Amino acid sequence: MAELVYPPVILAARSVFRALGIRFTVEGAEHVPAQGGAVLASNHISYLDFTFCGLVARPQKRLVRFMCKESVFRNPVAGPLMRGMHHIPVDRAAGTGAFDEAVRALKEGEIVGVFPEATISRSFTLKDFKTGTARMAVAADVPIVPMAIWGGQRIYTKARKPDLGRGKAVMLKAGEPFRPEPGMEAFQVTAEIHSRVDALLQDLQDRYPQQPADDADRWWLPAARGGSAPTPEEARKQDTADAVGKRLRAQAKRARKK
Repeated sequence: MAELVYPPVILAARSVFRALGIRFTVEGAEHVPAQGGAVLASNHISYLDFTFCGLVARPQKRLVRFMCKESVFRNPVAGPLMRGMHHIPVDRAAGTGAFDEAVRALKEGEIVGVFPEATISRSFTLKDFKTGTARMAVAADVPIVPMAIWGGQRIYTKARKPDLGRGKAVMLKAGEPFRPEPGMEAFQVTAEIHSRVDALLQDLQDRYPQQPADDADRWWLPAARGGSAPTPEEARKQDTADAVGKRLRAQAKRARKK
C-alpha cells in the first residue's frame, strides 16, 4: 500500500523527540520479523505508547499498524493521520470488525501493534490481558512478538498533565517471537504473552537509569517498587469508577437528545 502519511509523521515525531531530549534505549529489534505478518504485543502506560513502540520495528524497516480506540479516528486532527497511516480503529462495543481487519492485515504481511490490556495501566504494572491478541495471531497463523516499554508515563499518562521537561529516559525491549502451539486455548496463549511481557517489563524497570527527583516525583513508580502509583487493586477500583461515570454520562447525553 502507498505510504504517503506514515513517513512524514515519523519524521515529525522524531523532531519532537529530539526537542524533548528523550533518551531512548531500544533493545531486541532483531526479534521483529524483517518480512511477513506478526503481532507486536506491548504493555500500556502512556498516551504516547504507540508513537514509541513503533521504534522497535524501525531497524527492520517495518511500519506497525496499531489497533486504537475508535474515538481517536473521530478527532479532526488525529483522525486523518491515523487513517493515512492505516491504523485500525477499535469500537469496543462491536469489536468484530476490528478483529477481522487486523487478521486481514496480518495475512497480508503487516505487523499489527496491540496493547492487550486495552487501556492504560494506572498502577504501571500489568493488568489482565484480553484474549483478542492471541486469537488474531492464531487466526492469521503469525508469530507474536512480546515487548515492553518503560518511562513514557513520565511524559504523558492518564490523570496527569503532560510533562515536557527535557531528558527523560524511555526504554523499549522486544522479546523473542513465538507461535502458539497446536491445540493451545486462547486463554493459555494469553497467559504466555502476559508472562513474557511481564518479564521484559520487570527487566526494564530493574535497569531504568533515572530515579525520582524527590518524594513528590515517585508517582511514576509502582507501589511495589516504592512508588506512589496506585496499587493494582486501587487502580482497578478507579477504572471501574471511571467506566461507571462514563456510562452514566452517555446515558444522560442520550436522554437529552430525546
